[in-house]
Amino acid sequence: MSSKIASSLLQQQSPSASFQEIRKEAQPGASEPRLRIYSLLKPHARSLSIALIAVAGTTIANLLQPWPLKIVFDLVSGSKALHGWLKHFVHSDFGQHKLAGIEFAGVAVVAIAAFGALCSYVQDYTTSSVGQRVTHDLRTLLYSHIQRLSLRFHYQARTGDLISRLTTDVDAVQSFIVSGLMGIFVDTLTLLGMAAVMFYLNWRLTVVALAIAPILFGLTYSLTRRNKKASREVRKKQSEIASMMQEDLSAIVVVKAFAREDHEVQRLDENSQEGLEMALRARRLKAKLSPLVEFVVAVGTALVLWTGGRQVLGGAISAGSLIVFIWYLGKMYKPMQDFAKLADAYSKASVGYERIREVLSTAPDVSDCAAMRPAPRFRGSLAFESVNFSYVPGEPVLKDINFNIQAGQVVGLVGPTGAGKSTIAALIARLYDPDSGMVRIDGRDLREFTQKSVREQISVVLQQNVLFRATVLENIAYGRPQATIAEIRRAAEDAGADEFISKLPQGYDTVIGERGDTLSGGQRQRVAIARAIIRNAPILIMDEPSSGLDSVSEQHVFETLGQLMKGRTSLVIAHRLATIRQADAILVLEQGRIAEAGTHQQLLNAGGLYAKLYELQFSPERSEFTGVAK
Repeated sequence: MSSKIASSLLQQQSPSASFQEIRKEAQPGASEPRLRIYSLLKPHARSLSIALIAVAGTTIANLLQPWPLKIVFDLVSGSKALHGWLKHFVHSDFGQHKLAGIEFAGVAVVAIAAFGALCSYVQDYTTSSVGQRVTHDLRTLLYSHIQRLSLRFHYQARTGDLISRLTTDVDAVQSFIVSGLMGIFVDTLTLLGMAAVMFYLNWRLTVVALAIAPILFGLTYSLTRRNKKASREVRKKQSEIASMMQEDLSAIVVVKAFAREDHEVQRLDENSQEGLEMALRARRLKAKLSPLVEFVVAVGTALVLWTGGRQVLGGAISAGSLIVFIWYLGKMYKPMQDFAKLADAYSKASVGYERIREVLSTAPDVSDCAAMRPAPRFRGSLAFESVNFSYVPGEPVLKDINFNIQAGQVVGLVGPTGAGKSTIAALIARLYDPDSGMVRIDGRDLREFTQKSVREQISVVLQQNVLFRATVLENIAYGRPQATIAEIRRAAEDAGADEFISKLPQGYDTVIGERGDTLSGGQRQRVAIARAIIRNAPILIMDEPSSGLDSVSEQHVFETLGQLMKGRTSLVIAHRLATIRQADAILVLEQGRIAEAGTHQQLLNAGGLYAKLYELQFSPERSEFTGVAK
């Protein structure tokens, strides 16, 4: 069984509840996933409401900014005096003197700036807060879903690609929410507000100014579509590079052992060069957009200046009105330019969101339904009834498997590589469901119970056990986090691990390296056995538990496991047949079928496949070569 099976069999921890609301919207099904941006933002409606109020305030501040300038220019040039309610307000609060209007304008500039700054701060803070929380929710949701996907998915997926989706793609969505989504509201309100005021000032100039709008939006739409396609290709290539680097670094021992460092560097260089060319193509598309938009905006500004200048000379409008109009024109064109700049952020976020939804839309092969319930405490009897299973349709791995194991029995599984031994263990843990037939525990179909409740009652010791970058204490307690320190130490003693753990720099608090690489193979195995012992489950699955142990440690471990297996159903996948000599029964698999079944002595007397395997391992020549006593 692989390390991925190990990770799935160990107890799963419950994620935080902060994403439960959007999780309901993202359940995979036969059709498209239902997760939408609305689902992500809904839990943060209060913060978004505050942000929208701040957006309205920012827009009002932007609309008011040029009016003090107009007042000052008209008063200084003498082209237009104060009148109406404004004249009454200024004279009543600032006096009747000539500088009253200018003083009012100065105060208004400061007041408008302060109001705009406050609204801008509230807007930025709330949107950043929402963006960070959405990132947390989305990443937790995606990671939770990946954890619950079946092993079939994990065997086919590339780890680097999944990490890219959890990091780069989620960050792209966050960036768009923080700077893009709220920016759209700001720019839209600003654009509408500016257009309304400009129509009020001079509808003819406004029509001239808006004449370029269709050209701007046409350019943005066209280049955005092409940029999105290019961004999707770049992101895919980045995931491939991340997967390749993850694969190489995880196999660095093999790379160095075969002196293939230069080859791996060259392979990275070739893939990175392809990614560079894709990124440059996407950058060329992005680079075209901003200059084209600026040129079109310049043309629109020139048209307004030409038309407005003629109107000022003709006395149709005041010079101050033209200045205010030009100021509004710049403010109105800025949202249009921002829409163009948002195209790149939207492309990245859209591609990232598609890749996230692609994973969320993947349904697990093994899933729980409402009819399933938590399993009761198992006694441990196991039965396979006409079980057939295949990883790939049309290529069966198990064919018509039938056997019964009584509670408390020790049963060995023997057979050539690929015979189906690990698959049987995976079916017992409900990592897969059979294509046909039935797996029973205590006479009940496993599919009646939830996956977690089944796996919580199974302890696992694998040939290549995976340890985490954590303390030895945490690794042993991984299957039962509530275990006391005394229980952890006792389990380590029973597994023969306490002696070497006590000699580590910080003892049980020593942090071991990633995958336990700072420990020897035998030490890792003993820690894994301690992890299985402390779980105290009624069913044990062991895949060559003595692998990597010296003869002294092996004898001690078997004595411990002998005590541990008493009263518990134990399934031992054996490659070294000495492991299962004392088993109550041995099942011999060949090409997905049970070829033989019986005790050790019965199978030897039968002279079949088991006897041949035993002879190969324990012949005098073999024993002399391997140092194994016959």
